[in-house]
Parts: sequence; structure tokens; C-alpha cells
Amino acid sequence: MPVNTALSRRQFLNYSAAALAASAFSPSLWADDAMAGMHMSPDLLQGGAGKWALAKPTPVRLAVNLNAICLAPVVVADQHQFFKAHNLEVEFVNFGNSTELLLESIATGKAEAAVGMALRWLKALEQGFDVKLTAGTHGGCMRLLTRDDGPTSLEALKGKTIGVTDMAGADKNFFSLLLKRHGVDPNRDVDWRVFPQDLLPMVLQKGEIQAASGSDPVMWRLTQQPGYREVATNLSDTYANLSCCVIGTRGSLIRDRPEVAAAITHAILQAHAYAAQHPEVIAQAFNSKALNTNPAEIASVLKTHTHGHYSVGNAFVKEIDIYARDLKAIDVLRPETDPLLFAKGITSDVLA
Repeated sequence: MPVNTALSRRQFLNYSAAALAASAFSPSLWADDAMAGMHMSPDLLQGGAGKWALAKPTPVRLAVNLNAICLAPVVVADQHQFFKAHNLEVEFVNFGNSTELLLESIATGKAEAAVGMALRWLKALEQGFDVKLTAGTHGGCMRLLTRDDGPTSLEALKGKTIGVTDMAGADKNFFSLLLKRHGVDPNRDVDWRVFPQDLLPMVLQKGEIQAASGSDPVMWRLTQQPGYREVATNLSDTYANLSCCVIGTRGSLIRDRPEVAAAITHAILQAHAYAAQHPEVIAQAFNSKALNTNPAEIASVLKTHTHGHYSVGNAFVKEIDIYARDLKAIDVLRPETDPLLFAKGITSDVLA
């Protein structure tokens, strides 16, 4: 359980520098995107709520997909006192995979904050929702698979059919921009077909599609079976150090009660740091919320994610800039959108 000693912004930066110095990632990767994400130190778990604890108990509504494994640390955060330590009384509002309803719930005051996938949110935020992103929480949870006798690389998918669950999904957006980086035009060189996620393995096996894109646990489970090859994930290439999920709060909350936005953000980052150190504990606690899985599988999936990574402040702006730049290149964002200005406009450094 966390103890109450403060963690300063300077400590955050020091932890980041130490993690980067020890990183096994290629220096050229960092140079390519001119950014360096921040990394959570296990010492954060000893920091308690610190200066981000609110003066009195404060009710907040947090919109999430309660069944998503990658959000397990948030869903079970109160069992480990992370919200309570910050004097937050959290009520979860479950919007499943409906990003539009989730963002609308924040913008219209039905929830104070939400956690979801950056690549699902950015197009909606370009439309002008009064929502600010405060941090990236972790990376991982999307996978692109083929059969063992199918295409062996992203380049080899040119002219092929890829199965997805949603043409506006985060995984479809991610693998589109990854294909673009590998010389394959996602709008002209591949055919995308929509299937329910549970059917993706079957249609892939039958050869109706040559690759399948989706999220865990279904896609992770396929990697554990003979006959399938993982071609890429959202931790591939220069995306290895970027967050896939983000925290968003209502714009008016940051303007009127920034301390609440900061408390929510800090508590959620602590929960993810804890998950990086204790995936089995999180898996056991989350099992009652999960669908068609078990604690061992949940823990295995969590270990493939980067719950020890987070980004805030300028590092977070740079991550969003990269995503915005690449989404613009595949015609998801408008041609006139300036990626860096857009990233700065939709983020807020509440922990500064």
C-alpha cells in the first residue's frame, strides 16, 4: 500500500533521465522522432498522494471501458487505495468501446474524466470537444497477426486483405500509419474488412483475410497458438516508447478545479506503476470484470504492455504530435491541421 511521502516534479524528471540512460532502445529510434517519453520509477509507488491529495473527499465520475484488460489497473485502483489516498471518491461510468459517447460524457459534464485510446480520441478532439488530455498511461494491447504461411512483414501486406473490428478503431488507425511508414498506402494498397473480434481467428484461418488486427485478450491468445505469426504491435518500430492510452478531463475542470484533474491523473499513473510491478495482483482483482478470460491470462497480457511507461508535460505533447503527424499522413486528420499546435491545444500539464 502506498505511503504518504511527496513526489515532486523534479523527482519525476530525475526518474525519467535515469530510465532513459538505462534504456535498451536504439538511440536512432529517439532521434527519428525527436522525443523521449518519461518512464515510471518504482519509487513512485512510495510517493503516496503527496501534494496531489485533495483537502477533502471529492466525488468524481470516471468514464472507462470496464472490461478492457489494459485498463485493469484503473478499474481496480481503489482496492489498492490509489484513489482514496488522493481523497477521490470515484464512480465508474462504463461506456465500453463507444469513444464518441465517452468523450461527449466528459464534454457535457456527465463525467469529470476518462481513460481511453489516443488513436481513437484524436479525430474526435479535432472536432472541438472541450476535453484536455493530461497524461499517457502505458503502451501496448493492439496486435497484427497473420498465419504462419501468410505474409511475413508489413511490406508483404500490400495487395492483401486485413480484418478489423471497426473501421474507425484505434488498431485500424495504428496499423494504417505503421503500414504507411513501411511504404504501403493503407487507403489504396490494402483492403480492410470488418468482422466481430471473436470471428477474426476463424476468417484468418479460412483465408478470407490474410491478416487480422485487434486487441487483447483475443489477439494475445492467438499468439500462444501454433500456426500464427505476430507481424507487428503498437510497440513496434518508433512507437515502442509511446503511450497508447491517455487520460482526459473536462476542459472546465482544468480551468476551475485544476487540483482535481491533477489528483485524478496522479492516482491513475500510480495505479499503472503498481501494475507494472504486480501484474498478478492486478489480474486477480480484475478477473471479476474481465470477459472470457482468467487471472493467469490477464497477468500474461499485462506483462506484454508497458505499464511502467508514462508521459506528461512536454514529453506527452511530443507523443501526441507524433500520432497527429502520422494520422494526418494517412488522411485521418484534416490536411490543414498543424500536428504540434494541435497537440499543444488538446493537452494540459496538470502535474507541473
